[in-house]
Amino acid sequence: MAQRSKSDSPHPEWSASQSAATDASARAAAAADAVIDRHLRRFAGLPGTLIGTVAWPASSTTHWHYWWQAHFVDLLVDAEVARPGSVGTARVGQLLRGIHLHNLARWTNDYYDDMAWLGLAIERARRHLGVGSARGLRVLAGRIHGSWAPAKGGGIPWRTMDYFFNAPSNGPGAILMARTGETERAAAMCDWVHKTLVGDNGLILDGIKPPPLDDPKGDWQLVRDIYTYCQGVVLGAELEVLRAGGGDRHRERIGALLTAVEKHLLVDATVTVDDEERAVRIIPGAGGGDGGLFAGILARYLALVATDLPDGAGAADVRARAARIVLDSAEAVWETRAVVDERPVFSADPRRPAVIPTADGAESQFIEGAVRSSETPERDLSVQLSAWKTLEAAARVAGGIAEH
Repeated sequence: MAQRSKSDSPHPEWSASQSAATDASARAAAAADAVIDRHLRRFAGLPGTLIGTVAWPASSTTHWHYWWQAHFVDLLVDAEVARPGSVGTARVGQLLRGIHLHNLARWTNDYYDDMAWLGLAIERARRHLGVGSARGLRVLAGRIHGSWAPAKGGGIPWRTMDYFFNAPSNGPGAILMARTGETERAAAMCDWVHKTLVGDNGLILDGIKPPPLDDPKGDWQLVRDIYTYCQGVVLGAELEVLRAGGGDRHRERIGALLTAVEKHLLVDATVTVDDEERAVRIIPGAGGGDGGLFAGILARYLALVATDLPDGAGAADVRARAARIVLDSAEAVWETRAVVDERPVFSADPRRPAVIPTADGAESQFIEGAVRSSETPERDLSVQLSAWKTLEAAARVAGGIAEH
């Protein structure tokens, strides 16, 4: 697919100057080159396959972390759409093939959030580039659709044989449902999240658990942890349902959640623009491991709001505010990078300079359903993907490149 021009954007008023758009694109391209060069390898030496190594410098471990790979696919799609020929469609297909083979020739696993992420990556690869398994998308979307369990308290659960219902599964799951034509289910998932997981400050809480075993008739227990990516996936879900013809409640929720993010989630930082220091509010980092991806996910869906929110009451203001967060966050990501072999290494916390990782120290580990950080978070593929994701989001906003 050819790059969308600014004049083709549904909201060209949020395109930046040509020089700013060019700079944003160049930064995203530099991130892509760095991550691809350091982390993308043949799977098991097999021709026609690729897989993302989860650490740089790499070691001899065989960890691979399924959902990190899904985001790698998504970013290759971003890069190829924005800069045709820069990564090549073949790489996207090869990484998907490597994921499938590494997963023992299956598309599914036991975690519904993982499956939603890979489903979204395949859907975008097929829609934008014409590559990716139709069967894989059908299987993954079918698993998300079939996991709907209102009689059990949800929502869709976090994983199979589990009744923890959470935003990290329902958010991307609802986006996938909307993008595969299951709009009613997507809207129902959004309604469930809004009814169940909106905290007192307007931010999305992590999830809800059944009553304890010693009190089976007791109240469900809210898990009140607040994560950046939960806000992102809910913004994305509400937007996709709104685009598909959902009612004004979805527009209102986007505006309210954006306000909550601005008030309660962003952190202060200082960036230098045109040789002048400027105080900004940016998306915070969340360390390494799985948390390394969280900021970039919020940046992606804020960019989606900035480029794809349909016209309506207050839309221009919401688009502008979402764009500002993305652009300021990307500026901080870029300014705090280190450089190794003329390529950037990005910080796990864009308020401080990146630490250049070495082969010493513990690597990320999968423990109790989550990936814990490496001793040096910058070593983790998740951290570098998240920074790349934020820079691609800024390039889309600055260049007026819409998703749809």
